[in-house]
Amino acid sequence: MKITVLGAGTVGTAVAVDLARSSETAHVQVCEAQPATLRTFRAAHTYPGLRTYEADARDAQALEPILNGSTCVVSCVGPEHSPRLARLALDLGAHFVDLGNPLPDPALAEHAERRQRWVVTGCGLAPGLVGVLAMRAVGAMDEARAVRIRVGDVPQEPREPFRHRLAHSAERLLDDYTEPAPVLVDGKIETREPMTGVESVEVDGFGTMEAFYTGAGLGSLAEALEGRVASLDVKTIRHPGHAERMRFVLDLGLAERTSLDVRTHLTYRDVLVRRLRKRLGGDYDDAVLLRIEVDGTRDGAEGTLVYEMADRCDPETGLSAMQRCTGFPAATAAVLLAARALPGGGVGPADQVLPIEPFMDRLAERGIAVHERWVAV
Repeated sequence: MKITVLGAGTVGTAVAVDLARSSETAHVQVCEAQPATLRTFRAAHTYPGLRTYEADARDAQALEPILNGSTCVVSCVGPEHSPRLARLALDLGAHFVDLGNPLPDPALAEHAERRQRWVVTGCGLAPGLVGVLAMRAVGAMDEARAVRIRVGDVPQEPREPFRHRLAHSAERLLDDYTEPAPVLVDGKIETREPMTGVESVEVDGFGTMEAFYTGAGLGSLAEALEGRVASLDVKTIRHPGHAERMRFVLDLGLAERTSLDVRTHLTYRDVLVRRLRKRLGGDYDDAVLLRIEVDGTRDGAEGTLVYEMADRCDPETGLSAMQRCTGFPAATAAVLLAARALPGGGVGPADQVLPIEPFMDRLAERGIAVHERWVAV
């Protein structure tokens, strides 16, 4: 099978490396618009069957001959390109895997069904792996009442004052910290203010951490579980003190999209993004922490089903934990689709359309280890 990855940045690199190391994938193609990024990727990764192209995701004419013959296309570029790239992939007879949120386009769904190909969204960590695990846990219960998800990337050695580093873009971090967080209360969707609801979370090997509401992580999970469980909430895990310090910065208005001055196009947010990149960017050893708890009954007994994971960066491949936990699920989804593990065609999020057990088995083979335990009442 031939799989094409669009984008050779942080996540695209992880997807390509995982696919290139897999015995299931004969050919892996990587397209990247930025020459410097492509040179860095080429210098670090030289696997048999791996080919790279300097091509812009916005240039359909350049992409078409490269994508032609691909079984699946994985998009690791901006979400604004996803609808157009998904349609191009379908036109060329390929499945399409995307990291972002659902693509609400009935025409795209009809096109996918006609072509008998899949467009699967939310294939990263959150949305992605988190939602697959949540749906798996709910499905394992006789009756599920409450779902609590705690997930986040953290530096293994936090530095003052923010006790955090950038695993992805500064823009994405600010979006997470300024957008409302969806929750379920009495089975209905509500929202919570971001960076509120701070609570302590004990994590083996890390001690006491904190968790709080952010705008990221659910994808379409709230809609999928609305009316099925009474409560659902997702909070982001960070080192203690991070929320208070970031909230102080945001309360100063430094994330606002208003211009600094009539003589410049720069906004307060632009300046903050640049400073965050400088102060919190760079290489570091990270970890991804995950805990999902589902209260209810199983086999007639009351209790809580718990999934836990603590994944660390891998010195052998040079991939961070965030790269592994975001890129490997997307690569796994692509392999499953290319192998026709999902019959038919259509559009849907990973947590609602992918075969859960094959998906989790392949991740376990790649060292993404999720531990399960039952806590009886």
